[in-house]
Order: sequence, then C-alpha cells, then structure tokens
Amino acid sequence: MLNQLRPAIVLTLILTVITGLLYPLAVTGLGQTLFAAQANSSQIKRGDVVIGSSLIGQNFTSDIYFWPRLSATSPDPYNAGASSGSNLGPTSAVLVERVKGSVEALKASGATAAIPADAVTSSGSGLDPDISVDYAMLQVARVARARGLSPEQVSQQVKANTRQAVLGIFGEVGVNVLALNMALDDLKK
Repeated sequence: MLNQLRPAIVLTLILTVITGLLYPLAVTGLGQTLFAAQANSSQIKRGDVVIGSSLIGQNFTSDIYFWPRLSATSPDPYNAGASSGSNLGPTSAVLVERVKGSVEALKASGATAAIPADAVTSSGSGLDPDISVDYAMLQVARVARARGLSPEQVSQQVKANTRQAVLGIFGEVGVNVLALNMALDDLKK
C-alpha cells in the first residue's frame, strides 16, 4: 500500500511547490519587471505620497475641480470595496428622477451646452476614473471661474490630459479626472 501512496504524496508535494510557489513567484517577478506600474495598482503619486490610482475615480465636489462621473457605490462614493452598478434599468422611475436631478444640478452650476450621458449616469463599476471630452469641456467655464483662470488655460489642460484610443481603435477617448485636476493644481504653483 505504501508503494501506491508514495507516488501520490510525492506528486502532490511537487505540484504544490510548482503551482503554489514557483509559478506565483515567476508571474509576480515578470509583472514587477515588465509592468511595474500596473502591477502596483497604477498609483498616482505626488512626491512620495500616493494620492490615488489612475484606475479608480475620486469624489471631487469643489467648483475648482472637474467633477467625475457619478458613483454607484455605497455607502461612500468611489468605494473600491463596494464596486457595483446601480442596477437601475432604463424604465426605472428612480433612475429617471436621479438623472433629472443631475441635469438640474449641472444647469445650476452654469452648464449651458448639451449635457453628455456620462455627466448624469454612473459607470458599470461605479468607479470610472475617466470622463468624456464633452463632459470635461462642459465644466471648463465653471472651473476657470472658480480658479480665476481663463477658459483657454483650462481648455488647454483638458486637451493636454485627453487620452486617445490606443492605435486609434482600442479604448475610448477620455480624460482622467485625477490627472487633470492635478495638472490644474500645478498651474498655481
């Protein structure tokens, strides 16, 4: 019987070492070597201080900052531990009222152009760090006024922080809200 158990035990130990130790170490080493930023959560730092991630939105509410998409996470906005959509369908009265409220809030903040969909809806994860160029441009006048800058200066920052589709076809054109707000903060320094 020992002759039958020994190969099973040895094989279990060998596979445990390979799949539980060597493979994870190799993948971690390759990730840290070839894709260090991505492997470390795409952190955005100011000096030595991590202030966010380029992959997770933050809740900017002050008029001096560009506002992100709405977050569907709860109890706090942009809570990465509670990533989820709102699960409200297009015929939901709750969704319709929330969108109407968001449109009114944007109009009260001075928005005069057509309001893009991402300005009044949350993303599927509720954590989207990017907004459309249209939504960013809708906010230029408010941010410029609050910061005491010209709309041209703020528009230039939007253009400078617009991410293009990779090879012109992969991904969407968008603006990372945290990167844009950091660039605006750096203008005053």
